[in-house]
Amino acid sequence: MIRLQSGGIRREGLIMKLAKARKTLIQCDFDGTITEEEVSYLLLDSFASKEWRQLLQKYTEGKITVNSLNTEAFAMIKADRKSLVRYINGKVKIRNGFRELVDYCQRQDYRFVIVSNGQDFYIEAILHDIGLEDIQVFAAQSRFLSEGLKVRYIGPDGTHLSDGFKEAYTASFLKAGYQIIYIGNGASDYPAAKRCHHIFAKGELLTYCRKAGLDCNAFSDFNDIVKQMEVSIFVG
Repeated sequence: MIRLQSGGIRREGLIMKLAKARKTLIQCDFDGTITEEEVSYLLLDSFASKEWRQLLQKYTEGKITVNSLNTEAFAMIKADRKSLVRYINGKVKIRNGFRELVDYCQRQDYRFVIVSNGQDFYIEAILHDIGLEDIQVFAAQSRFLSEGLKVRYIGPDGTHLSDGFKEAYTASFLKAGYQIIYIGNGASDYPAAKRCHHIFAKGELLTYCRKAGLDCNAFSDFNDIVKQMEVSIFVG
């Protein structure tokens, strides 16, 4: 990751040192990034016991990992998949410009993937509803059991992960030779984003990047990202 010499975000425009000869991958978060809401919070507030917020507080304080938070919190949900998917129907708004970004990546032959600490079942349902079910998704695997929803984080090598889910996939993409553009909004995005070649950030991720002096660009919606990528200067 390139660091700013003067701190802050460069105002003269986005200059990403990405060699055209190398393949490019867009790694994008889901909750709070592609969606305007935190979908997992909507489900947990409505279907889990109130104690899940205590787990969220522990995560915020750095006492547990995001993997532990979601594994323990979603275990409190006894409802079936159909009930959960029906509940979020009409409650989730996709951030403006998302389809335009996906179309742009296809035209440029950029690989677009979603890597999320969220649950596969609702991400896949939402993508299906908007006609983008072909997007590759790496997320927590959910099994609906009578005793509660079982969540597992499986890394790119097939092993169970107790932490560092997003970072593990970033590392695998880098190892495969990709130059990575990261898009995210949360604190859990930072460990993965800081390893990438460029960052589009909002929310907590933007704050973390600015504090660290990392070169990144703020965005409001995906139209912002498309516009900035269209005027980017690619050099070898």
